[in-house]
Amino acid sequence: MKNAMRNLLLTIAYDGASYHGWQIQENALTVQQVFQEALYKVTGLREDLKACSRTDTGVHARDFRVSLKTESPIPPERMAAALNHWLPEDVAVKAVREVPEDFHARYSCKGKEYCYEIWNHPMRDPFLRGRALHYWHPIDENLLNAAAGQYLGRHDFTSFCTLDKREKGDLARTVTTARVERRGDLVVFTVAADGFLYNMVRIMAGTLLWVQQGKLAPGDIPGIIAAQDRAAAGPTAPACGLYLNRVFYEGMDGE
Repeated sequence: MKNAMRNLLLTIAYDGASYHGWQIQENALTVQQVFQEALYKVTGLREDLKACSRTDTGVHARDFRVSLKTESPIPPERMAAALNHWLPEDVAVKAVREVPEDFHARYSCKGKEYCYEIWNHPMRDPFLRGRALHYWHPIDENLLNAAAGQYLGRHDFTSFCTLDKREKGDLARTVTTARVERRGDLVVFTVAADGFLYNMVRIMAGTLLWVQQGKLAPGDIPGIIAAQDRAAAGPTAPACGLYLNRVFYEGMDGE
């Protein structure tokens, strides 16, 4: 007799330094691959995973969500512990909960928050290798915070998108948070929106560094947005500093 089908939502965190992003690829190790291998060892089933997003090579996640429908009878709290037994140490399940049948980790998502972290010190920190961008020139966080504020609101972010087959149709997004703050020698750019385009946060961060370098002024950013031209914005910052920080769902935002 078959067990009842359940829809589970899993919260995962991972250090992406050793992975070629989330999504399975040929001839490259990904987070999804090691997660599916652990899941099979726990349930004995080949589950169809629905991920909240795709992260690129070297990008990290503090709050990545995956939903799956399963006949496994393992209770959520035991599922998390069992998966963590089999997962590598740079990937961890933080929580498992049952959700309604129609819940989908990607399509039920109302928004995301990313952080881009910069180690701002003359000397590199070997413990942050692959986990933060090392920028040794002084950063004026107040200047960059003023620039980041120009991203707020609903705009067509074509200028902040690497166009490929993934990006079609409406490229407008609503940015609800955009700030830069210093935490000792760490400078953090935090941005939240109802959705993000391919490389959007990394291009935003690279553009802020152009402001720091005097190549742009904070007041230039509205014109870059209006140009709807990738060439108008700054470079794409390296992946190592990027973290998926929070994922928002209706009624779950406080998790």
